[in-house]
Amino acid sequence: MRQKIFKSMGVLIAASLILSYVLMIGVMYQQLLTNMEKEVQREVTYLRSALDIAGVTYLENEIVKDASNRITLVDQDGTVLFDSMEDIKTLENHKDRPEIMDAFNKGEGTSVRFSTTLGQQTFYYAMKLNNGMIIRVANTTDSVFSMITDSIPMFIILGIIVLGIAMGIARFQTKRIIIPINNLNLETPLENDVYEELTPLLHRIENQNRLIEKQLSKLNKRKEEFNAITENMREALIIINKRSIVLSMNKAATEILDVSREEGLERHFITISRDNEFQTTVEAAMSGVSSDAIIMLNNKYYKIMANPVCVEDTLNGCVILMLDVTEKQRAEQMRKEFSANVSHELKTPLMSISGYAEIMNNGLVKSEDVAEFSGRIYSEATRLTNLVEDIIKLSRLDEDNKVFEQEEVNLLVLAEDIKERLLPQATKKNVELRVLGENVKVKGIRQILDEMLFNLLDNAIKYNEDGGKAGVSVVKENDKVILSVWDTGIGIPKEHQDRIFERFYRVDKSHSRETGGTGLGLSIVKHGAIYHKADIKIDSEVSRGTKIIITFKTI
Repeated sequence: MRQKIFKSMGVLIAASLILSYVLMIGVMYQQLLTNMEKEVQREVTYLRSALDIAGVTYLENEIVKDASNRITLVDQDGTVLFDSMEDIKTLENHKDRPEIMDAFNKGEGTSVRFSTTLGQQTFYYAMKLNNGMIIRVANTTDSVFSMITDSIPMFIILGIIVLGIAMGIARFQTKRIIIPINNLNLETPLENDVYEELTPLLHRIENQNRLIEKQLSKLNKRKEEFNAITENMREALIIINKRSIVLSMNKAATEILDVSREEGLERHFITISRDNEFQTTVEAAMSGVSSDAIIMLNNKYYKIMANPVCVEDTLNGCVILMLDVTEKQRAEQMRKEFSANVSHELKTPLMSISGYAEIMNNGLVKSEDVAEFSGRIYSEATRLTNLVEDIIKLSRLDEDNKVFEQEEVNLLVLAEDIKERLLPQATKKNVELRVLGENVKVKGIRQILDEMLFNLLDNAIKYNEDGGKAGVSVVKENDKVILSVWDTGIGIPKEHQDRIFERFYRVDKSHSRETGGTGLGLSIVKHGAIYHKADIKIDSEVSRGTKIIITFKTI
């Protein structure tokens, strides 16, 4: 802006100087021309007086011959009698000259024309003498131009001096004009005490500031809302621009990908994950195609969904969403395993029943062995019935929308009842049963709690040593009720303890077959605990026994 003002002032000053010089030269030319004409007229008047007094012989005076102006004497018939610059013999008759004709008729005459004699534009002034002759004096206008031309160098020098001074003043004035503008406080423009001409502009800036402030406030509010939503999402959210640079990552994304924002933001997306499936999915989205995949990171399964972002059919980047599907994947795996196990577990007793029945049907069994074969068929049928019942129980517990009628259940009384029901089995195995604790009640489903406790105590007897011990204890601690089932049996190895609650999982499959277990008992216990929002944990050591602890909330 300073340069523009300075240049504008410089151009204005230069233009003013040039125009002033043109006008000045024009005025000077006119003034000099007028002075020259007056000088010629005075000289003619002087010569007329001298010739009237002294006669024609006066023209022979050296002063006349040396005069700078051309002096001509013309007779009454137009013949040139005297010329101070030319030989009269070479001159034509001057009777038809305008100034001569006017002088004969009016006593004096003037004319400005190109002189063929002098070869220049010339001013003529003629006057009639008393004897009837005409005296004429001529001077060229080029003399005026020569005077002006002689003055041009001085004008140029003066112009340069004036222009230099003017430009210095212009620079100073420009600086003075610009300083208040440069010091404007644009945040509060109306508080500036500057030029009145800037007031409309300052009002517009003030209105613009208010509009910008309002828009920024809205943007900040939306940004805060966006951050509040994305930062509290369990899903990972990643935004990538069209140059494959990561623009945004929420908290979940940094945790899942195990990368900080400093390491991930404003970098290529391959820096946040080296997983091939991740990169392939993102690259597909960056090519304009929505893509998804299941990837495994840190022993967890995540579903990654990458969608391109297009504005007016132009790809501007992509949005990536990552969902933790570990439970779903594991549930799917468990479902597959469960289906395979159910098929196997159902097939085994059915094959046994079918085989024994076929042998009996073909008459291949002796009469004294019929009872034994019938007993085996009954045993396998019983096992099959128990398996189906356990599967039905688990199915009921898996139904989240299944509503059971809850009631207050005394766990100590329930444990005593189950002890009595399992006493024959314990006696047969030579296992001592004990029930200890307090009369504590919890709110729950009696049938499910009965099945949980029955399965635990049943296992404590089945997997016990001959002459061993098993028991149940019920204790209240603060606002919790702790139910413990323990035994002095064979115990569970550490590597199997995390999986014993899985369906059909057996630590020793041969032993389980012998005891007639279905492989679903502990799974029923776990699902029953989940249904009652209870915690379950196991403490076991091989050859020393097992203790399973279930913690309920008190009423």
